[in-house]
Amino acid sequence: MLNNSYICAVDIGSNKIAASLAQIKKGRIEHIYFDTIVSGGVKEGVIVDALELVSCLNRIIKNLKAKSGLRIKFIHTNFSGRDISTKHSHAIIPLAERGNKVITSTDIANANEQARILGSSLDEEIIHVIASSYTIDSKSNVINPVGLYSHRLEADLFLVYAKLSSLQSLSRAVAQAGYEIKNLSFSGLATSRAVFSKEEKKGLSVFCDVGSDITELLVFKDGLLQDIQILPLGGSSLTLQLSEGLKINYELAEDIKRSYGIIGDPDIIPEDKEILVKKDEFYKPIKHKQVAQIATSSGRLICTQIKEAVEKRAALYEIDNFIMTGKTLLSDGFIEMMESVMGIPVKIGRINNPEIVQLLKEHSDLSGQKYLTYLTCLGMICEDLENKTVGGASLVKPAQNLLIRLINRFKEVYQEYF
Repeated sequence: MLNNSYICAVDIGSNKIAASLAQIKKGRIEHIYFDTIVSGGVKEGVIVDALELVSCLNRIIKNLKAKSGLRIKFIHTNFSGRDISTKHSHAIIPLAERGNKVITSTDIANANEQARILGSSLDEEIIHVIASSYTIDSKSNVINPVGLYSHRLEADLFLVYAKLSSLQSLSRAVAQAGYEIKNLSFSGLATSRAVFSKEEKKGLSVFCDVGSDITELLVFKDGLLQDIQILPLGGSSLTLQLSEGLKINYELAEDIKRSYGIIGDPDIIPEDKEILVKKDEFYKPIKHKQVAQIATSSGRLICTQIKEAVEKRAALYEIDNFIMTGKTLLSDGFIEMMESVMGIPVKIGRINNPEIVQLLKEHSDLSGQKYLTYLTCLGMICEDLENKTVGGASLVKPAQNLLIRLINRFKEVYQEYF
């Protein structure tokens, strides 16, 4: 089981549910399988119909089982939406009654635990604990204080919370589908781990994931998460504007957006160019220029709202990397509009794991930018590989973990007293 296991990642969104199944042998991905279906029971990242969600989960995981031939029990899934909140939590622990002592990893763990406890809430669950910085007697903003001397140690943690009731609803839906949540991630953080390279982690970086009805903004400083904001806008905002402006149903507006929704300069489209769309039993002509005008106006509004949200957290000239993901980026001209509004370069997020990139090349249906559908899933797989937790089993033998812990503890005692 240790040499032949799996990671099953399920991205539960409002518009679609995407899933990826990575087959692991000897700690490496041997095969990877994909599937996506229309989502049901979720709106703005919140479960609104548990039975519908259970049905969707059953269907998509059954598809992965059929493709891979693997038995699936554990899944790694995500959480997002308005039920996400964040805050910083501080804790100070004394290290020595007199003088100073060398700081060990145990001291850091104790300070982190104290900060986590102080930041805990009865109606929320902490899903991510991220060390922002440490402070010792003589210096603040220390990234790694191990081996330094100090009289006391202060920890600053960035905590990501999810509403407890929403997590319980998600866990119950997964259980009713016959599975168990092994790991849970905030969507934006998981996706960022799939696309950030080492170079892109340097300096001030902003990650923007434009979903169907919410947009997630994450601010990083030297690779450490500093802030999260959830914006109530996304690709569906553009579709809704087309639906209302053209007086057609939402599904037809979505099709027109994908095929004809040019964002940019509508004046380049001839006045007499028309699109024939089927409405009821008849075909209705729609001016292509009108479609472009609505798409451009709505796209500019989305970009402007994102810019305003970013500016509340960082000066645009200070940003070293601005990276975007989401299927809305596939709209013709959206990235160019984003760069025009922001006034800084904008990059499309790309997979940074070479092992996964090589496997993606074997899937012709994910060519171009179609892989954007599975970025969050692939990010969760990257998280599991980093944590060395696969399919409910550790890739490192427990005895080895115990031996490493004993060696590390011996080193700490040695440093402390000698």
